[in-house]
Amino acid sequence: MSGPHESSTFAALRGQLQDAAATFAGGPDALESILLGMVDDVDRAAREPLEIFPVCHHSPASALAMARRLREKQPKVVYLELCEDMAPLLTELRNCRLPVAVQAFAGDLDGFPAEWAPLSVVAPITEASAEYQAIAYALDTPGVELVLVDRSSDHVFQWDRRGERAQEGAEPPEEAGAALHGEAVGVEIGDLRPRFAELEEHLLRHGRVRHWSEWWHQFVEVPLGDSDHDTYRQVMFLIGSLFRRLAPGDGDRVRVDEDRERYMWTRMREHLAATGTDPEDCLYVCGAFHAASRVEEFGVHGSTDTFTISPRTATTWQYGLIPSSHAAIEAQFGLASGSVSIASTEWSKSLKRTRVQPYRLAGQAGGKKPAAKRTPGRKAAAAVVTAPAPEPPGADRLSGFLRRPPVLDRLDEAELLGWSVDIVRAARRNGYLASTADAIAVFETSILLAGMRDRAKPTPYDFQDAAVTCIEKDSVPGRRDVRRLVEIMMGGDRIGQVGYESLPPLARDVYDRLAPLGLKLQQRGVQRALLDMTSRPELQACSDVLWMLRRLMPHGAARPIMGERRLGERSIQESWDLALGTHQRALIELGYEGVSIEQVLEQRLRRDAYAPQATTATVLAAVEDATLYLGSRRLADELGTHALKVLAAERSVDGAPEVLRRVRALLAYYRTSEPVLPPWIEAFTKTGYAHYCTLLPTAFRDEDATVGQVAAMLGFLFSMESLALSLGCDRTQLELAVAQSHPDDPAKTALLWAAQVQLGTLSRAELRARCDKLLDNPLVVPSYPRYLSGFVHALEPVPGLADVVVEAVSNAFGRLPDAVLLPWLPLLITTLRSGAADLAPLLIREAGRIFPARLAALDAWVPPWRAPQTDPFAARRTEPEPDARRGATLLPAHPATCDAVAELLGCTEGWARTDVPAPSGVGLLAAHPETCDAVADLLGCDGTWTAAAGPSPSGGAALATRHPVTANALESLLAGT
Repeated sequence: MSGPHESSTFAALRGQLQDAAATFAGGPDALESILLGMVDDVDRAAREPLEIFPVCHHSPASALAMARRLREKQPKVVYLELCEDMAPLLTELRNCRLPVAVQAFAGDLDGFPAEWAPLSVVAPITEASAEYQAIAYALDTPGVELVLVDRSSDHVFQWDRRGERAQEGAEPPEEAGAALHGEAVGVEIGDLRPRFAELEEHLLRHGRVRHWSEWWHQFVEVPLGDSDHDTYRQVMFLIGSLFRRLAPGDGDRVRVDEDRERYMWTRMREHLAATGTDPEDCLYVCGAFHAASRVEEFGVHGSTDTFTISPRTATTWQYGLIPSSHAAIEAQFGLASGSVSIASTEWSKSLKRTRVQPYRLAGQAGGKKPAAKRTPGRKAAAAVVTAPAPEPPGADRLSGFLRRPPVLDRLDEAELLGWSVDIVRAARRNGYLASTADAIAVFETSILLAGMRDRAKPTPYDFQDAAVTCIEKDSVPGRRDVRRLVEIMMGGDRIGQVGYESLPPLARDVYDRLAPLGLKLQQRGVQRALLDMTSRPELQACSDVLWMLRRLMPHGAARPIMGERRLGERSIQESWDLALGTHQRALIELGYEGVSIEQVLEQRLRRDAYAPQATTATVLAAVEDATLYLGSRRLADELGTHALKVLAAERSVDGAPEVLRRVRALLAYYRTSEPVLPPWIEAFTKTGYAHYCTLLPTAFRDEDATVGQVAAMLGFLFSMESLALSLGCDRTQLELAVAQSHPDDPAKTALLWAAQVQLGTLSRAELRARCDKLLDNPLVVPSYPRYLSGFVHALEPVPGLADVVVEAVSNAFGRLPDAVLLPWLPLLITTLRSGAADLAPLLIREAGRIFPARLAALDAWVPPWRAPQTDPFAARRTEPEPDARRGATLLPAHPATCDAVAELLGCTEGWARTDVPAPSGVGLLAAHPETCDAVADLLGCDGTWTAAAGPSPSGGAALATRHPVTANALESLLAGT
C-alpha cells in the first residue's frame, strides 16, 4: 500500500492546509501535522480496494447514502460492524416492529467473575439507520452474503477491565444504556462524537447550538443529505479522522478501539481467503471513527501476523431480540432527548424529497411503506438542472465541499405553520392556556431564532426553543413540558415490539396459557383482566401463571387489584392490571433462563436459597414461595432441610424477626393442610429452640442486637415451646438461658422481666413494684421510655402482659409532673413508633378494654390496678360450703345407708375408728355424744342425738360451766370445720 504522501489525489488540499497552518501558527508545528494527517487518513481509506462505507449510527444521511450505494454497486458480500455471534438473529427482524435491539445474554458465567452476572450486550436497530439498510439488502437479495466481523459478545467482556478498575478504586465507565436496555452494555455501531471535551465545546459555541445532536443535524446531516457518494465518503472519513486524532492518546478506550479494528480486518481477510471473493465485490460498513484507522492490520493488504484473536470463554450465551426505544438509544449514545425521533422524521422527509427507494425486510411489521415513484415535479426538475456535472470516481470532492458556502434552504412556511398549529393544539390538551396568538408567536420566533443562528430555515431544534419560549412561560400545568410535547409531535418515543414468532419458547408459552383471558397481551399499555374461577374453572391455570409472573417480573407487569394468594388461601375471583407488552423485554429475558416459568422460578428459588449470603429468613422465604406458587412439596422439603444447616451456622440474631414470622406461617399452614408435620419443620423447631437458647444470653448483652431481634428470639422460644418439648427439648435450657442473661440496656431489661414473668420466676406484683420504683427514681425517669419500649416489644413473646404495659404507661402519665412529662413525651412517641409500631395495635386494644368508653364515666372511673383487691377464695376458706355441711350431717345420721352406698362404690375401708383422731369436728362429736350434747346446749341447739348416738344423761349447760376451757376448744374446732 502506498505511503501517506504518494497519492496526488489530494495534493491541492494538502497545499492549502499547509499554507493555512503556516498562516495561523506562524510556521510548521503540530497543527500542520494534524491537518495533513487527516488528509492522509482520508486518502488511505478512499484508496482501499475493499470499499469502506463510513456511517454514523441512526443518521438519516448515512441511511440515505447507504440505500443509494447498495442499489448502485450491488455488492455480493456485506461486512458489517456488529458482534459476529449475533448473525443468526438478524433474520428474525422481519417479525418485529422497529426499533428493536439484538441481545446476547449470559446468566451462568464460566471464565468471568461471578459478581458480573448477568452479562448482557445489546445492539439497537432502527429503520432510519445505514445498518438496517445493509441488513435488509443482504437478507432479501439472492446471492448476497452478510458477514458480521466485530468482536463477539464474549470478547466484549474479555476486553473489559472493570475488575482492574474496581481494584484501583476508579469509577466504571458509563457504557450502560438506560430505559429498555437496562444494565446491558451497548455496542457502539457507528458511534461518531468528539472524545475531546474542548473540541466539542468549541464546535457547539461557534455553531451556535446547544448540544451535539443539533450541531450534527445542522452541519453534517443537512449538507450531506443530497451529496454524491464520493463526497459523502470523504467528508465522513475527514470527520472520523478529526475526532480520532484529537481524542486522548491513552486509556482503555483507545486500546479497545484499536483491538476492534484489528479484529474486524482479521476476520475480513480470513473470509476473503476462505471464499476467494474479489474485494471489489464487497462493502465494509463501519463507523467513521473506525474507517480512519491507523493500525497496521488496516486493509486487505495489512499485516496478517501481528494480531491473534483469543478464544472465547466457556460461558454459555443466549441470544434474542428485545424491544428498544428512541429514548433508550439516546441514553446509550449520549444524544439529546428527542434527537432520534427527529432523525426518524427527517428520514421520512428525505425519502419523499429525494424519492430514494429504501430497503425493507419482507414482512417487516410497523412503519410506512415506501412511497411509489412519482413523476418529477418542478422542484425535482430544477434540482436536476442545477446539479453539478459528474466527476470521475475517486476525485477530490473534499476541497470543493469545504470551500462551498452553506446551502440555504428556503423557508417552508407551510411546514412551519403546521408545526406551530400542532404544538398549540397539543399544549391545550395538556393544560396550557395557549391560543392562536401563541401559534403566531411560535412561528415568528422560530424564524427569528434561525436568523440569529445564521439559518435560513428553522430546524426542529429552533422550533422547539421557540415553543418553549412562547408557550411554557413560567409553569408546567401537566405531566409534560413543552419540550416533551415537541418531541412527541416530531415522532415521539417510538418503542419497538418483538413478534410472536421471534419470541423464546417461554414467552410464547406464557401468551398461550393466558389466551383464555381474551386480551391482546402483546399490545403496550395496561389491560384489565377479570377472573371468575367459580363460573370458569379453566381460569385457575391463568391465575397460577399471573401469580408466578408477579413474582418473577418487574413491578407493574402483572399487578393484582382484587384477590390475594397466601398460604392456605385461594381467591375465587381476581382482578389484574396486565402490561406484558410494555415489559416485553423482561419476559424475553426470562426465556433465557428456562423453557417454562415454573422452571425459572424453581431455579431462582434454589439460587436464592443456596447463595453464599443466604440467611435463614431467605431460605424460609424460598420455602414459602415454593409452596405458594409451585405447590411443590419436594422442593419445599429440600429447601427446608437446607434451612436447618443455615440456621445452625448462623451466629447472629439479625434475621430472628423474619424467621419467627415465616416459621409461624408455615407451621400454621402445615397444621391445617397436612395430616402430620413435615420432618424438616419438626427438626427446625428442635434446632431453633436449642440454637436461640444458646444465643439468648449473648444477645441480651450484645449492643448490636436490637430489642426487636431479642424479642423475636423469645417469641420463637415461647410460641414453639409446646412443640419443642413434645419433640424432646428440655425446658431447663430456656430457664438457664434467661437466668444467665444480664442486659445493660433498659429496653432489654424490661424484656428480660417479661420473660421471667412468662417462666414464673417473677410475679406480676413484683413486676408492678419494679415499675413503680423506676418512676420513683428521678435518675431513671429520663430512660423510662426505653423501658416502655422493651415492654411493648415484650408483647410479641408474652402478649398477656398487655394490661401491665397499659398500667405502666398510665402510671407515668398520672404521676410525672408536666415539667418532666412534656420533654419526655416526644421521646416516648418516637421510641414506640420506630421500635414497636407493629405491636402498638395490641396495646391500643387493651387500653380500649380498660379505659371507659364515654367521657362522662371518666370522673368516677377507678383504674383496675388501684381498685381494692378481693380474695375470691377467702369465703371458701372461712365457711364450709352448704352442700358439704348437709352431707356431713346425713352421713352419721344414716350409717347403714352410707355403708350400702360405700359398698356399691367399691369402698371397703369402713368407718373410721373411734380411737384415731378424726380429721374434722364431725367425727369427734360422733365419738363423744355427751360432749356433743353439752356443746349443742351451749350453742342453743334444742335437738338431741339420734338413737344410734343416744341422748345425753346430763345437761350441756352444766357441763360447759364446769369445763369452760373444753367448751371453748370445741367451739373453735367446730368453727374451723
